[in-house]
Amino acid sequence: VENMVVSSADLSNSDKTDGFLKKTHAMQKGDFSGAFLQAGVSELTMACLCIGMSLHGGIVPACATFFVFSDYMKPAIRLAALMELPVKFIWTHDAFRVGEDGPTHEPIEQEAQIRLMEKLQNHHGHNSMLVLRPADVTEATVAWKMAMENKSTPTGLIFSRQNINDLPAATNRYNEALQTEKGAYIVQEDEGYDVILLASGSEVSTLVDGAKLLKADGVKTRIVSVPSEGLFRTQPAAYQESVLPKDKKKFGLTAGLPVTLQGLVGDNGKVWGMQSFGFSAPYKVLDEKLGFTPENVYNQVKEIVK
Repeated sequence: VENMVVSSADLSNSDKTDGFLKKTHAMQKGDFSGAFLQAGVSELTMACLCIGMSLHGGIVPACATFFVFSDYMKPAIRLAALMELPVKFIWTHDAFRVGEDGPTHEPIEQEAQIRLMEKLQNHHGHNSMLVLRPADVTEATVAWKMAMENKSTPTGLIFSRQNINDLPAATNRYNEALQTEKGAYIVQEDEGYDVILLASGSEVSTLVDGAKLLKADGVKTRIVSVPSEGLFRTQPAAYQESVLPKDKKKFGLTAGLPVTLQGLVGDNGKVWGMQSFGFSAPYKVLDEKLGFTPENVYNQVKEIVK
């Protein structure tokens, strides 16, 4: 995309925007021919520069950093939403699985804060921001497609730090992942399912593994990926009911605050999420310690359906 300018703090090798940098070179004093902006460590300045480029017109600006640092960017994010500017905000290391960097680098409440922008309307009565947390590489591809096609609001792309297992495909995974454009969709289900398991991001694949344990014990499930609750809420009521029927028990799994999924789970179910700041350890140790495992999904769901 020849008119795209990407900016990152000192984390381009970690947030993977060095993939853009390999196709161009960084802007320098006296040489603005490059399409990559090295922004030091000032996330707010970086975000404001992207807003300025968007206001200028003719440029597709994107900026990237760790998700926990979205706190510093919030005033600029709000301005971009208010002015309906299509800035692309790329946030990686989206959960406590940052691991050894310690709790200061682990986003816990950040997703709930950013998703409030999905609930806030702009002057045209539309969601002021599109926020997408994809569940696997194919959803991530579709999320980028949606971000590039979104010309009227900022887009937040929330990516993991660790590798994620691909979700199962009934026929063609890409065609199935295109349902991301509806905000939420059914990934897989057992006929006559007993309970709905729902999540976004890396937690969806944990639900898939948990569903295998439940099925072996006779509990039938439906798994729903919810990359964008705000987008899902704009769908016709009939579609929302078809994906998350009100009369079905639900279990939500989130690496953020439980309130992130509470509106979708409702009173007829339970959300397993973070109740405190994380610990400093390798992410697999944290998953085990904090209950983000297939075995805990099994235990929690059994409590709901018994």
